[in-house]
Amino acid sequence: MKIAFVYDVVYPYVKGGVEKRVWEFAVRLAKRGHQVHIFGMKFWEGDDILVRDGVILHGVCPAQILYKDGRRTIREALYFSVCLVPPLLKENNFAIIDCQQFPYFSCISAKLVGIIRRSPVMITWHEIWADYWYEYAGYWGIFGKSIERFIAAFASPSIAVSPSTAQRFTEYFSRPTPRVIPNGIDIFQITSVAPSPEQSDLIFVGRLIREKHVDVLVRAFALLATEQTDLRLLIIGDGPERDDILALIHDLHVEKQVSLRGFLDQHDDVIAAMKSSKVFVLPSTREGFGIGALEALACGLPVVTVDHMANAVRDLISEQTGFLSSLSPEDLAENMKNALRYHEGMRDACIRSVESYDWDRIVGQLENFYQDVIDQRFNR
Repeated sequence: MKIAFVYDVVYPYVKGGVEKRVWEFAVRLAKRGHQVHIFGMKFWEGDDILVRDGVILHGVCPAQILYKDGRRTIREALYFSVCLVPPLLKENNFAIIDCQQFPYFSCISAKLVGIIRRSPVMITWHEIWADYWYEYAGYWGIFGKSIERFIAAFASPSIAVSPSTAQRFTEYFSRPTPRVIPNGIDIFQITSVAPSPEQSDLIFVGRLIREKHVDVLVRAFALLATEQTDLRLLIIGDGPERDDILALIHDLHVEKQVSLRGFLDQHDDVIAAMKSSKVFVLPSTREGFGIGALEALACGLPVVTVDHMANAVRDLISEQTGFLSSLSPEDLAENMKNALRYHEGMRDACIRSVESYDWDRIVGQLENFYQDVIDQRFNR
């Protein structure tokens, strides 16, 4: 099977949940004998096309600036979608084109190529923004909401990465419920990693963007730190909110207790840091799945997250595996305090809760769905 994944940013050059999902599936499908291509922006030096771990990477255009004023830029999305068409057309005869829904315009390009080359195109939905577009972009959000609805109306098979995303897709777009194929983790890898010598009490891993509310985490931590001066918070990640977070850490006088790191070069180092912590905190109000939370559970850490309808991490949380909080610093601090109190007794339940999420098991679900789509096309 010749498979194309389409997404503008490529792992491991850019680290995030969507690119991680694409990469993990691509490598495993290649090992199963499929010819797998990823079409994204070129984040590497040298040739536009290279082979990495059996996967063929296509740099369709030079890497562009992703964020301006804390938001994804429309210019980058449009530029990538236009540049995508020629190389995707050139590599014809794809059995399936799996296009990630964001940044939307590339879905139109992929659909166009699919029509020309008679290749089935499916859309993988990671999040449903709907009315959130107005909060994100103000008046201009009407255009974002319109393009999202337009993509949802495509006569294309759809995948959702979580039950919450699938439910929101059906509710907002009145379309058939997508097939749920979740993100995963490498359980063997996580098990084999030793804890880091540097210990922390609370840990966050992710992009420093407004929707993840790391500022609320820092404020909540400062409240706890007045009671427990020996607490340590480790923040692993980078993004447009970095300078503001650093300033807030300074203003709240918690520089000695909070460590802010960028994204670590080796993923094993992230896992090692989790294993040397006690509680994972993700105060996000917009999360299509949350691979970081899944990895934290596999490391035995209970997860504290926000009870928000657009936060799919809630799907992973039970009374045995974590705590749901409002977005107020006071409530988040209270839930963090409870998680620290009970984390040892929750460890085994956290690990057991993610046993079915191994990438090697989930890739079979994706492979079977691809084959179903192909079979349906030829049986029409």
